[in-house]
Amino acid sequence: MANDRVSLRTDGPIAYLTLNRPDKHNGVDLAMLKAMSAAQNQIRDTRDIRAVIVSGEGPSFCSGLDFKTVLSEPLTMAQMVAELWLPYRNLFQDWSMGFRDLGVPVLAAVHGNCFGAGIQLALGADIRFCRRDARIAILEAKWGLIPDMGGATLIREILPLDRAKELTMTGRIVSGEDAHVIGLVTHLADDPIAAAKTLAEEILTRSPDSVAASKFLLQDAYDATEEGALTAERRWQRRLLGTKNQRVSIERNQKKSDLAFSPRRIG
Repeated sequence: MANDRVSLRTDGPIAYLTLNRPDKHNGVDLAMLKAMSAAQNQIRDTRDIRAVIVSGEGPSFCSGLDFKTVLSEPLTMAQMVAELWLPYRNLFQDWSMGFRDLGVPVLAAVHGNCFGAGIQLALGADIRFCRRDARIAILEAKWGLIPDMGGATLIREILPLDRAKELTMTGRIVSGEDAHVIGLVTHLADDPIAAAKTLAEEILTRSPDSVAASKFLLQDAYDATEEGALTAERRWQRRLLGTKNQRVSIERNQKKSDLAFSPRRIG
């Protein structure tokens, strides 16, 4: 898949999802939102994909919503406002939350500016690799707004409430190094894409169904009651026990074989 906003290519079982508006520091407009949703759907439906690396072409990962473009398009602005009244997840929230529905690990490779919609996209990933000199901000306060593209839902799993409030209320820009200190990004790397690829290759040695179930289990369990988390454990374990990929895992472990996994069944 390719268009003028987002490109999706595969190298074996690893998919590379790249924001492709470098002249605008990958500023987000409606076309990019729709392209991201289409790419997420394509990844979900392609069972041979085992991991996704998300990055941005050009000098920045993503500089946030392109307000100049959005404000100059009355129909786009009207759609943004109208979607706030819908009783379900909207296109703007799918931007980041869509990654949660994918039964594969999503690894964000962050460099340059990562503002507003950019950090919300990165928060939607399962793991974040970041350059030390990246510039990161929950920037909506600059525009008199709040993060509404999944940011509040995602950040609660990563930062303490006081840290989240401070960054959201101030719109303060922090370096990749400072973001790592407070836990906003997972790893620092001079080459985030290469570092993400190394981790993806490690994950590829495990059953794709185990990886998918692990992702969904932890997402279910982190905001559940104790009983809810235990119920999720039982539910996901039932879906793995005795399946082909579980048997392959045992074979690979006991006999040190290179028996191939089947395409994922989960997610």
